[in-house]
Amino acid sequence: MSPAEVRSRGTNDRVNSLQREGRVKRESSRSKNVLAKRDVYSYALRSAYLSYLLEPRARRKEHVAAQKKLVQRPATSINDLVKDFSLIRDSRSTKFPHGFMSELEKRITLVLYGKEKMKEYDDPSVKRTFAAFLNEFKKPDYRKSVEKDRRVEDLLLIFFSNATKVLQQGKSPEDDAWKLMVDRHVALFVRLISATLKDHDWSRERPELATRLQTLEAKLLVHDQDLAAETQRNGGGGGTTIEVEVPRTYEVKDMVLVQGVAKIFGMSNGQVQEDIMDNKPNWTEEAALQDLKMYQTNLSLNTRKTLTHNDFDLDEGYESWKKAEVHDLAQLVMFILQSSPQLAKTSGNFLPQFQPAANGSGSDSGYSDLSRKMSEQSQSDPGSPYVVDQPVDMSFLNLDDVVDELPKDDQSYTYIPPDPRAFYRYVLNLALTHDLLDQELQPTEATEETPSIKLLSKQSTDLLNEIGIRWRIPQFSRLILLLDVVREKYINQEIPLDTVDAAFEFVKKPLDNKKGNKPNQIVQSSLFDRSKWTIADYALNQQVLSSLHDAFLRELFETFIQCYESKPPSIGPVMYVLEHHIYDDPLFAKTPEDLDEFADRVRGALREKARDMYGGMLAKELPGQLEQWEFFHVIQLGKSVIKLSEKIQKRWRKNPEAMGVNPFTILVEEVFPAYVADSRDIVKRIMDFAEKKGEPVPVQDGFDLYKELVDIRRVYSDTLPGVPFHFQIEDLLSDFVWRWIKLTDANMTGWVENATKADQFTVRVEGENQVPSDEERHSISVIDIFRSFNESIDQIVSLDWDDDFQYAKFMTAISKTVSSGLGRYCELVEQKFTKEMDRLTPQQEAEARLTRQEKWMQLAKDAWSQKEKIEPFQFLPESFVKLNNIEYAILQLDKLEHEVNVDACAEVIQRHEPQTKLHQQVDKYVFTIKIIEAEDLKACDINGLSDPYVVLGDEYQKRLAKTRIQYSNLNPRWDETVDIVTKGPLNIIATIWDWDALGDHDCVGRTSLKLDPSHFRDYLPREYWLDLDTQGRLLLRVSMEGERDDIQFYFGKAFRTLKRAERDMTRKITDKLSAYINHCLSRRTLKNLLNKPFTVSAVTGYFQRARTQSIQQQPGPSQADVANTLKPLFTYFDDNFAIMKQTLTDSAMVTVMTRLWKEVLATMESLIVPPLSDKPSSQRQLTQQELDIVFKWLEMLFDFFHAVDEDGVANGVPLDILKSPKYHEIVSMNYFYFLPTDDLIRESERIAAVSLQKRQQAAGAHAHRLSAPASLLSSSSSSSGHAFGGGAGLMGLPSTRRSKSILLSRNLGTMRRAKEEKRREQQAEPSDDIILRILRMRPEAERYLRDRSRQKERLAAAAAAEMIVRQSLLAGAAAAAAGGRGRIPGR
Repeated sequence: MSPAEVRSRGTNDRVNSLQREGRVKRESSRSKNVLAKRDVYSYALRSAYLSYLLEPRARRKEHVAAQKKLVQRPATSINDLVKDFSLIRDSRSTKFPHGFMSELEKRITLVLYGKEKMKEYDDPSVKRTFAAFLNEFKKPDYRKSVEKDRRVEDLLLIFFSNATKVLQQGKSPEDDAWKLMVDRHVALFVRLISATLKDHDWSRERPELATRLQTLEAKLLVHDQDLAAETQRNGGGGGTTIEVEVPRTYEVKDMVLVQGVAKIFGMSNGQVQEDIMDNKPNWTEEAALQDLKMYQTNLSLNTRKTLTHNDFDLDEGYESWKKAEVHDLAQLVMFILQSSPQLAKTSGNFLPQFQPAANGSGSDSGYSDLSRKMSEQSQSDPGSPYVVDQPVDMSFLNLDDVVDELPKDDQSYTYIPPDPRAFYRYVLNLALTHDLLDQELQPTEATEETPSIKLLSKQSTDLLNEIGIRWRIPQFSRLILLLDVVREKYINQEIPLDTVDAAFEFVKKPLDNKKGNKPNQIVQSSLFDRSKWTIADYALNQQVLSSLHDAFLRELFETFIQCYESKPPSIGPVMYVLEHHIYDDPLFAKTPEDLDEFADRVRGALREKARDMYGGMLAKELPGQLEQWEFFHVIQLGKSVIKLSEKIQKRWRKNPEAMGVNPFTILVEEVFPAYVADSRDIVKRIMDFAEKKGEPVPVQDGFDLYKELVDIRRVYSDTLPGVPFHFQIEDLLSDFVWRWIKLTDANMTGWVENATKADQFTVRVEGENQVPSDEERHSISVIDIFRSFNESIDQIVSLDWDDDFQYAKFMTAISKTVSSGLGRYCELVEQKFTKEMDRLTPQQEAEARLTRQEKWMQLAKDAWSQKEKIEPFQFLPESFVKLNNIEYAILQLDKLEHEVNVDACAEVIQRHEPQTKLHQQVDKYVFTIKIIEAEDLKACDINGLSDPYVVLGDEYQKRLAKTRIQYSNLNPRWDETVDIVTKGPLNIIATIWDWDALGDHDCVGRTSLKLDPSHFRDYLPREYWLDLDTQGRLLLRVSMEGERDDIQFYFGKAFRTLKRAERDMTRKITDKLSAYINHCLSRRTLKNLLNKPFTVSAVTGYFQRARTQSIQQQPGPSQADVANTLKPLFTYFDDNFAIMKQTLTDSAMVTVMTRLWKEVLATMESLIVPPLSDKPSSQRQLTQQELDIVFKWLEMLFDFFHAVDEDGVANGVPLDILKSPKYHEIVSMNYFYFLPTDDLIRESERIAAVSLQKRQQAAGAHAHRLSAPASLLSSSSSSSGHAFGGGAGLMGLPSTRRSKSILLSRNLGTMRRAKEEKRREQQAEPSDDIILRILRMRPEAERYLRDRSRQKERLAAAAAAEMIVRQSLLAGAAAAAAGGRGRIPGR
């Protein structure tokens, strides 16, 4: 317990004990007597009137004239004085200069305004004389005449005339003193003229005029008198000035405090004046002195007419008060004696003596210092009668010398009322009432320590201070009485709360020492040490605090009840007063239980108010009829609830709780549960009614309602963390999202078709000559499509759906819509692209107009002349823009995949759905068929070759896919892929056609294949060598995936569709160039390069080469010859690349060049070796010279496609793409190409043994594992290419090659990883395919080729069986590891 609390409790105990003794009752009985206003007015007027009598009298200065001297008259007249000027009529030197009159007017004006520097012009009589002259001088006629003549005598005469008139006024005929004053004023005028000439330097030009003016001034002055001297003032009479006291007027207008009494008591000045005059003989300084003597006697005798030790709880308090009282009495006596010294003769030994201050210590005067606190006027006025700066000798206060007998009981004071405390409170009440109603009274200025206060005026403060001093009321009693009056007025609602606060601040404000006055330690200690107070003041202070506390709580309760209103009153002022003035006061005695009871009452009232507020909102927002109910009303009701809660939360943000009451929490606890329950019932009724009516609720209304309910739930959870929400919003409103997704899916195809139809497929540039950036090289259709995709997804994301599983299912459904939309867009773009790429050239259009006979004749001529018609293809910019669109779509889809967070959605679905549902039977299957190559086709053209392409169709003759045309090739390679979706088994028919420019296309051969899902349950790819019904065979690779309702599947499908469209479009572009590549990189070009003119040696060499291949080779062509053969191809590339560069983006350009590089590698590979097969080939092996030329071509083309500029910067295809596995395979052919057949066979057997050993080691390692990593799903067998033919090829042996599944194509990252893994596998696994392809050109290796084919078939079958086992193990391990929940990161 703090010392203050201990002291407070002890003091309370003492007060209670004293109250039991009746002391407080006796002291307070006086104040309960009804006071007559007339009596209070009389005593207040006496004190105010005494203040007037004692205040220092004002003093004023009076002039005492000197003894009158004989008047000296002038010796000459004014005419004689100006005669010296008038005699010289035409002299220029005695005339004023031009412009002088204006300057003289200005100088005279300065004299009149008192701004003339020379002191002699300050005399009032001089200013009157000059003013009269100036009025005459300004008259137009006179001014014109003076400025024309510029003579001195004209000015002197008119000034003399006006001075005589002015100075003669009011003088008696016998008084001649004014005549001497005329001469002096004229002398001042002459002096002003001379000063004006001198200031403007005109005296140098007219020295004669200046001299005559000085002479005239000397004649006018008698005995050379100085006009500035004091003796020449007052008409030259001289004299002195003395100070005399202003006699008292005894008028109310001169009595400030008396006027204050008249105001607060509502008396007129006349009435007050009459009262003063009636009582003037009795209300004297002598009576005041007698009161002090009588008071001192009562104080010494400890009578009831002063405070006694019984009025104090502690003797220390009484002694402290008495010590200050004795000192103040001495000061008051001195004040009276200073004002009326004659009273000192009758005061005797009562008169105190002053003594010098010792050791710098002064006396303590409680009342004088407290008067300085109450009134700043008494501080600043040095003549105040209540401030004595000298210490007072108290030794004279010997009561034995003063009191001869005890005072009688009926003996009363003149100035001190019978009950000073009650009288003072009465005056204080009237003064406070008057000042608070005074509109002219301005509040004090606020400071850093004290606020602005409008309480008592300065006049009232001075009056209260005066009567407090005269009536001997302690300062702490005055302050407590002030609080008591303020309490009474506040309870009676006469004053606002700010006035109460101002009163407390005034009481707590420390004494002001701004004037350097020494604070009185006795008063300071007694003012703030309540143990030194009187018992009555202590008890009254407690009563004031308790009464005000109850009043404040009542006001606080009413304020709390209104806190939910739109413009409620603030509880801040009430709480401030309570905390700073009531609870901080140690005398306040309320218990915490009382405050808890108050808080419970407020909570109950606020809960009832909150229910009423919600009931009003419900009645306002919800119609009375069910037929009129809509989601809008629920939303508006929720907005009203949220708005009210946010407003209350904001309003109570800084101080959320007051007096243990939190209005915001109470509001939420009452309103939110009611709204949640009502909204659930209302929504169900609206949906049921709409279902019966057959008009579903609009989707947007459902979305708006969900957002509003989520906001309600958020505030609900934040405010009521332990209270569960009444229902699951997502379960109630998920149907609106599914309806919106269904509507989006139905409209997606139309959006895509409309966007494609409206697109012109041009680059988006403003100016014709502006070079577009990569961001401007795609057209508007793909932007519109992805904008619709993003808006569709954002619509769901913006809902901030709070159910992870449902959100993942929504994203899955919308991803299916995105996949189908992109599939349709690719289809439309490819159709337009194909149409543009397949258009006829001008020469082809000319040939089409020929007759059939003309066509045959032209064909025969071309065949006879062996003419190769290879012309550059004129690409359209629109075609390249379409390719840019596909590239842009891939990038945007990858971005969308990351924003949707596809993997997290798939993980959530996997963890929430039952495993049986995840593995339920698939009703749709996606077969991916890759048309790889064909061999040994039938020749359909007269040149012994064919132009084959493949068409896939179903058993109902519906075309499913078509490949590009491979010109002049019996062993074509297409490497094209198509997806076929089926619900069950499907028979497909593959037909190879020969393209002809004239007539119908010829059928090369036909074969069929049954796609049965039951044969692909292991989901492994299979390769089929299908024999044609004519001759030759076709190689197909088939893989199957179940079409699942999976977000990864849909994104993978969309990515694969885009990549396939990009690949097909790029291939169509490169196909237009591949014919010229085949033409330039052909055996015919090699033959032409190596051909020489026919000579005997050449013929002999021919027959020798026919007999043996071991002869010495002829010198080959030079490097320049080899380079010249590629110049047409480089020029062709440059021309086409220049066209492409204008439209294609940089990345699309690299894609096209990469594809061209693959065409170059494929052409060179076919030039060197035949394709892989188990049958011998008729292709001839190249000679060493031919092979060297081919590798030189490869080197030159490598540098061309890499495109390194002069600075060493590569601008073409990157090195890692150029140095592909195919490139390394071609380079390695140089090592094996000319080895003997036996060495090739032994190397092939060695590679096969190493491959078999690695496979066995890998199988042994996996046998000891319970599960296998995902990487083992791919094959590491030696058959990096396709399997050989034979029976296994017809049966479709499962391939160990990794299939490009949809899930592995779900984003660019997975596609890049799959490609890198494939490259690593090809580089790590030894292969003898190159050797086998070389052996096909060696007839003696036919048997080994057949045996090696059978061996690879057996190894492939074993590897496939092993992979099936490992895949089963992996599937089981993955199912066992699934579980748990995960949160989907936001988009």
